[in-house]
Amino acid sequence: MSVLREHYPLGALLKIAGLARSTFYYQMTTAKAGDRHSALKTKIAQVFAHHKGRYGYRRVTATLRQNGTPVNHKTVQRLMLVLRLKSLVHPKKYRSYRGETGRIVPNLLARRFDASQPNEK
Repeated sequence: MSVLREHYPLGALLKIAGLARSTFYYQMTTAKAGDRHSALKTKIAQVFAHHKGRYGYRRVTATLRQNGTPVNHKTVQRLMLVLRLKSLVHPKKYRSYRGETGRIVPNLLARRFDASQPNEK
């Protein structure tokens, strides 16, 4: 449409195309801007690949900050979702019971609780 704009007025072109003027200018600005996080995406992918897919967004964010790139963790999380990068490490399940706990005391009373004198049992 920008080529035709040199020869015809913009209003006529928009009327023929059935577009609003705001839509045309919005598309023009987004086409110029491109991807503003493209450099950050490559850094995230490099860090993720360097650590063999074991880093999640928190550790990727910490690594980027240590390397001098100030970035928010929410931005890294969103971009990792866009790039489909997900950590391969699964959290360990908590298991509180693992076999016998302590030693078993011998049963000396054998349920004979009656005593003939004090301090016998």
